[in-house]
Amino acid sequence: MLAAARSGDADAVREAIDRGADLETRDDSRRTPLLLAVTDDHVEAAEILVEAGADPDALDHQHDTPWLVTGVTGSAEMARVLAEADPDYGILNRYGGTSLIPAGEHGHVDYIREVTTNPDIDVDVDHINNLGWTALLEAVILGSGGEAHQESVKLLLDAGADRSIEDNSGKTALDHAEEKGQNDIARLLRG
Repeated sequence: MLAAARSGDADAVREAIDRGADLETRDDSRRTPLLLAVTDDHVEAAEILVEAGADPDALDHQHDTPWLVTGVTGSAEMARVLAEADPDYGILNRYGGTSLIPAGEHGHVDYIREVTTNPDIDVDVDHINNLGWTALLEAVILGSGGEAHQESVKLLLDAGADRSIEDNSGKTALDHAEEKGQNDIARLLRG
């Protein structure tokens, strides 16, 4: 089951399920078949696992779940698949963050759009992680300031992100954008 999910072999995943394989079996890093399928964006394999009842909240050794990993990979399609499994959107990653925070860092525009507009997905757009950052702050602090990060910032603001939240050093996303010379993002943040 683990090898089939890791490789994205949907037929082998289905066959393993039909033979009674354990949906929650773990590899040496405590990753389940669903987490392995999500990590490499094997959507069809993940769909089969979700339909069979795989746990979208199963934690691995790094405190990642299948749902949390979607924010890292940025797969909007996978987010839709996992939303069907009713994940716990309140589970936090090892940095104390939600799936939106790494999505902001990476400028995963389609993912951010899906998560902030899909009525079946309930992720706190203003959640503050252990570093003192929201998705908006992370999009600016760790982002390039390019088009993907500009669109990410716009989507987060459209979703109601609070631009006045300060990080642990007392700086807002606008402060960081101005310091980094991200003029287009600074304009968006000035509103």
